[in-house]
Amino acid sequence: MELKGKRILITGGASGIGLESVKQFLALGAHVIICGRNQDKLDAVTKVLTQVTAIKCDVQDENNLKELYKEIVWLGGIDVLYNNAGVGTRPLNLGMKDSQHFVDASYEMNVNYLGMIRITDLFMDMLKSRKEAAIINTTSVLSYLPAVLAPTYSASKAAARFYTESLRVHLGVINSTVKVFELLPPLVETDLTAGLEEKMMTPEAVVKELIAGIKRDQYTIRVGGAKLLYTINRLLPGTAFGILNPKKKITPLLV
Repeated sequence: MELKGKRILITGGASGIGLESVKQFLALGAHVIICGRNQDKLDAVTKVLTQVTAIKCDVQDENNLKELYKEIVWLGGIDVLYNNAGVGTRPLNLGMKDSQHFVDASYEMNVNYLGMIRITDLFMDMLKSRKEAAIINTTSVLSYLPAVLAPTYSASKAAARFYTESLRVHLGVINSTVKVFELLPPLVETDLTAGLEEKMMTPEAVVKELIAGIKRDQYTIRVGGAKLLYTINRLLPGTAFGILNPKKKITPLLV
């Protein structure tokens, strides 16, 4: 798929993988619109990248999304919807009563999974009307096996992966030309992973592989360590689980 000249909306586009995508998509000649909940972060992006349009929006909020859609229509529509917004919460011991657990779990599912469905449904007819269009969803290697310190985050990404695969098939059945790409990164150096003492991939490297996959119409794009862990999980799931969840690191955080 050719990205030059495409109009791209990126949710969660003010930081991390989203912000790096903005930079690399612009370099390819795309027109980029970003949305997010933090106005200060949005303003910081547009101050440096003046050609970017930023719209404050929370993908959990149906009214916010309706206003976003109206503004996008006014701007001329989009060819690509990149669902990149994602949140994570602090580790909790699920074996102990904690009233915050349900609140955190609901928050993660609403943003990471249900928010993806809300905005995709909203823009689907617009995308189907374009000559060449695509949906890009960021899931995670955790969609294949869970991080026990992030159970609902992992579950939300698994839900997003199953939804992405199903959406691709459904669009094929109705002979739609909308392409559905899935990005599955490992741990990435973002605000979400700040403080973790783990080997992480840079957003720059992740997005380079994402773009390479899009250009060759590779619909499932596993990058970095996600490729290896996916393969190990297929052959030796117990080993893969242990690699992801070493007892000496997770036990102290759950006590």
